[in-house]
Amino acid sequence: MKKRFIVLVDFSEYSKNLIKFACEWSVQVDAEVLLLHQTLVFTPALSDNESRKQHTLETNVEAMQDLKALASEHISQVNKLMFYVSEDSLNTTLKRFVAEPFENLIFVGLKGTGLFKQILLGSVALQVIENINKSVVAIPKEIDTFLHPKIFVAVTEKHPLNILELNNFLKFINTQNTTITFFYLAKPNEKTIGIEKQLRELSDLFSERFTTDFAIFEGVNPFDDIKQLINNKTEEVLIVQKGTRFFTDQLFRKFLVNDMVYEGQTPLVVLP
Repeated sequence: MKKRFIVLVDFSEYSKNLIKFACEWSVQVDAEVLLLHQTLVFTPALSDNESRKQHTLETNVEAMQDLKALASEHISQVNKLMFYVSEDSLNTTLKRFVAEPFENLIFVGLKGTGLFKQILLGSVALQVIENINKSVVAIPKEIDTFLHPKIFVAVTEKHPLNILELNNFLKFINTQNTTITFFYLAKPNEKTIGIEKQLRELSDLFSERFTTDFAIFEGVNPFDDIKQLINNKTEEVLIVQKGTRFFTDQLFRKFLVNDMVYEGQTPLVVLP
């Protein structure tokens, strides 16, 4: 099945790096790129239907021109590039595209402006993660180059890792020179025999294709320990799963977003 990157573009100052990152990655894995923009159409309350339709059309045409101009300025190489502009809701548009016969990854930018947005990963990113049953790649604002030598996968004991979706994501990753570390954040005095067995099994499961390892961080300050492993560099990718404590827990999310994504340079992948 063909691979496709669906890149959500809002024309903010962060869009150019998001486009460059996704397109550079797409060349490495022979993926098509779809640049998608949702227009916001504002019409006077007393406008008739024809006037509304005309204004919507003009807004979409202008946005399409801007989208193609942005791509022309910042994309040097891509195998196949497509554009889509619509006033329809993002959820409606994305659900239609992900139903098509492609292996899809969805790309969103992380802006990191304001504490509320930082904790919630940004309203658009969170909306897509919660409503679309596909893996979402969220990119910090400063990253424009795709590297992936080190992948870190957060694991929980009570909520089994979605191995099928992890496998689907890894289809987009070159197996050469890539290390995957499965890790667990333990609570103080938590028994870790069961999770250690699970981590070891996950490590063994993927060891034929990748160099694998596992780690357990326990004690009073496990966040400090994990920061010794994940060093906020552009060649690292952090994977979490929607619905797990790692993604829903406010404390972990605040730590993850502030210390490793916004303040650092770590791309985030959220599995369904």
